[in-house]
Amino acid sequence: MMAELGRGTQGSAVMADLRRRGQAGNMLGRKPARGDAMAYDENTAARVRKLLAGQRDVAEKKMMGGLCFMVNNTMCCTVSGRGGMLIRVGPDAHARMLQEPHTSPMEMRGRIMTGFVRVAPDGYQSDADLKKWVKRGLDFVATNTAGRKAAPRKAAAAKTKVAARAKAPPRDRARKGLRR
Repeated sequence: MMAELGRGTQGSAVMADLRRRGQAGNMLGRKPARGDAMAYDENTAARVRKLLAGQRDVAEKKMMGGLCFMVNNTMCCTVSGRGGMLIRVGPDAHARMLQEPHTSPMEMRGRIMTGFVRVAPDGYQSDADLKKWVKRGLDFVATNTAGRKAAPRKAAAAKTKVAARAKAPPRDRARKGLRR
């Protein structure tokens, strides 16, 4: 295929066709653009939503190449765009979970992410298997957030800025010795 990508009109036509299909960046070894979203399995996402319906503080975010399910502002699991699911099990249970069938370590940019397990679609075909894996993610969330209420980072940063402004008087009044 790369031999066809010469400088002539034929190469340009091939590149135009690849761009139209959204594959040009991948053929040239480049990463997809930031706005490009990987398609995740909507059916699996709907099944996970159904299982998490009884939980409080559930949010969905498109990240890590798929649809991530957050519980109490902590990642529980992700329906991956590369197929399968990512389950957050924590570093303590990581090695034990890799002994389960249909699992592999999660890799991100060539590094193994301890605490995350990739589960192949065969590992959660039945509702009972999917429930088992989502429960393992929820178990991690319960141990991770025990005794504390996680706050979104932006909200926490905004509160500290407001508190810092309230303590210090305005600069021009402090210099002139003026009071209100």
